[in-house]
Amino acid sequence: MRRLVLLGAPGTKRAVYLMKAADQAGIPIEIWDWRECSGDWRRAFEEKGLKAAELFLKIDPPPWDSCCLEELNGLALGYEKDLEELARLGEEERISFFNHPHKVKCLLNKRECKSHLMKSGAAVTETLVEKVSSAEELLEIMERKHMSQVFLKPVRGSGAAGVAAFRHQKKTGQMVLYTCGLEDPRTGRLVNTKRLRRFADKREIMSFLGRLLRLDCMAERWYAKAEHQGFSYDLRAVVQGGQVDFMLARLSRGPVTNLQLNNHPLELSELGLPLSVREQAQELCRKAVGCFEGLGCAGVDILLEKGSLRPRVIEMNGQGDLIYQDIYNKNKIYRRQAEMMKEWLYGNG
Repeated sequence: MRRLVLLGAPGTKRAVYLMKAADQAGIPIEIWDWRECSGDWRRAFEEKGLKAAELFLKIDPPPWDSCCLEELNGLALGYEKDLEELARLGEEERISFFNHPHKVKCLLNKRECKSHLMKSGAAVTETLVEKVSSAEELLEIMERKHMSQVFLKPVRGSGAAGVAAFRHQKKTGQMVLYTCGLEDPRTGRLVNTKRLRRFADKREIMSFLGRLLRLDCMAERWYAKAEHQGFSYDLRAVVQGGQVDFMLARLSRGPVTNLQLNNHPLELSELGLPLSVREQAQELCRKAVGCFEGLGCAGVDILLEKGSLRPRVIEMNGQGDLIYQDIYNKNKIYRRQAEMMKEWLYGNG
């Protein structure tokens, strides 16, 4: 007997809209709660009938309640351990995965993901240094590379958590920092506020950078992005089963374009991009996901360089399928997932 299972959190938009798509496709999908299963995966799965069935498992992200950046690595490492356990269980039992746990784990680590993309020949945004540990070291690197602005990213961050755009004019000593991070005045901890802020006080910036860079961060080149009607933008694509099922532009007045920050989504057709650029971007998305065998779905963020419109992969997300502009419209992404699951359920694969 074959069974379709979503490992997630009941009641979340991810679960609700996948279940709506499953109803339309006429297939049964069970939801197994992360909170009930995590810790002893074999026991939990066997209690749900693992031994009596062949499973097709889709893994949604675990529910995290903390917004503290200094807890980010611990939470992510715990998640990576869970993914390893799920992969081991999959090898021992009859479990097929929508996204294999090893690949989800790889994409969780920005350093590992980008390194693999580069080795595979995919065009990516340039990594200046894979790890920078202090604000002083960062300034030295920027001076050595003759760069006045960089992007900083926690290696295991997501949803713009800890991302910082930093500009330093060495001649004048002026500094500017854009980030969603903030020191909570009540607790003194660094937290993700989901709101982009601009800082210009040098002492405040150096203090913040010192704490942020202790979280294991990489530094990337800050590219000038393509612009549309006074906004800079990049692209978010969702690739499923080897094809681009969804792509939209993310417009912003600031340097960080994540949609969680109340930035402006725009249909790709509204940009007026040449067909050749759209095709190059889509081909790059397919190539990037193809570098990770075992991914049924992935979100890909694409930068178009200002002027040339050359596409580059900014980063990837093995669980980047929740796009509000889709679920509140045609729900195309989850409907396609339901069809892929239906094919497994009634097919021979």
